[in-house]
Amino acid sequence: MLTKMKPIFLLFILSSLSSISVAEIRSSTVRNDDRPIIPFDQFGFTHTGRLELTVSSISLSNSNLDLSKLGFFLVTLDSWLHVLQQLEDGEIRCALQSDLVKSVFTFNSLNGQNQFSILYNETDSDQYNLVFANCHPQQLKVSMDVKSEMYNLDGKSGVRDYLSAGRTILPSVYFVLSLIYFALAVVWICFLYKKRLTAFRIHFFMLAVLALKGLNLLCEAEDKSYIKKTGSAHGWDVVFYVFSFLKGISLFTLIVLIGTGWSFLKPFLQDKEKKVLMIVIPLQVVANIAQVIIDESGPYGHDWVTWKQVFLLVDVVCCCAVLFPIVWSIKNLREAARTDGKAAVNLMKLTLFRHYYVVVICYIYFTRVVVYALETITSYRYSWTSVVAAELGTLAFYVFTGYKFKPEAHNPYFVIDDEEEEAAVEALKLEDEFEL
Repeated sequence: MLTKMKPIFLLFILSSLSSISVAEIRSSTVRNDDRPIIPFDQFGFTHTGRLELTVSSISLSNSNLDLSKLGFFLVTLDSWLHVLQQLEDGEIRCALQSDLVKSVFTFNSLNGQNQFSILYNETDSDQYNLVFANCHPQQLKVSMDVKSEMYNLDGKSGVRDYLSAGRTILPSVYFVLSLIYFALAVVWICFLYKKRLTAFRIHFFMLAVLALKGLNLLCEAEDKSYIKKTGSAHGWDVVFYVFSFLKGISLFTLIVLIGTGWSFLKPFLQDKEKKVLMIVIPLQVVANIAQVIIDESGPYGHDWVTWKQVFLLVDVVCCCAVLFPIVWSIKNLREAARTDGKAAVNLMKLTLFRHYYVVVICYIYFTRVVVYALETITSYRYSWTSVVAAELGTLAFYVFTGYKFKPEAHNPYFVIDDEEEEAAVEALKLEDEFEL
């Protein structure tokens, strides 16, 4: 049994790193499941936390076993580590026997019923996982319908807050960020109007990316707001998924187009660059499908961990793929600088693309690694900080991209005098020592 429970620790880790956008009123269906541990949901409780658990259509393949070893409990991630250690040391034979878990309901209290409903008050502030334990995994399969409502009560008004503690301010955060992006879009429209003679098609594509990002954040703000009040997204999650999908595809496409120099080096894509887009776009489709399944099924699903790993893998592959066009552009510029007699101009372009290459790597590293690390080490009360950090990093990347690749009649990267030309030739001699 212990060997089966160790992989569950991975599931707990993955679930703790998930930014789940579904409702905190969750309905789950379990059919003929013999897993020793089934995690259902995660929630950050304050001292006025509540769990309403309703389980119906309970069916056991063998009802002659000790039913006190079947039931639901709450456990923190830190406590779960110690529970695993207790099981390994032989101190306990079932997770429900540990004094580190908080038992919510055990099946020996069913008294012949096939359903139950319970209200559990949680007064210890912490982030808990709702888990079902089956300590007879080899002998017993369980079927049941589970509905869980997890919320905190406002100290003054007693109003239910269905968002986890530490995430309750997210609706306001997303709304403010959406206003920032809409403001940037207005500024960009004014700038394009003033520079309309030097604007390329990609500059209008940048405007579309800004608008989609703003709409995505606005829908997420509405989604979180409805969940906070009612525990259900009321269809806003569907709109959020649509704009999230469009935003993801447009952003990666923009990075590929800028990386190939489509903004001002050439008005077309080569075959190898088209292949990158043909790889990135389908992968983004797969990533969004995986995200929907992850959010809607929850960690109790058999394939939840698999889909989470698929999402992480596809996201990493997309991030790596968009770097290749930038590398190709840098290589082509280095070769052109030595052959076409415009060393300084190409050197300036080369510098620009190097800077962009470094910024893209920093953006990917920050939003994929640093943010996850911040979410891991930060207290659940401040889990909103990782969201703010990720969004501020993304905002900085958008601003940098717009500033560096804005339409200009006399781009500073192209205004070169004779002295700079000579300096560029000398600099190119040192290029042979540089490797990507």
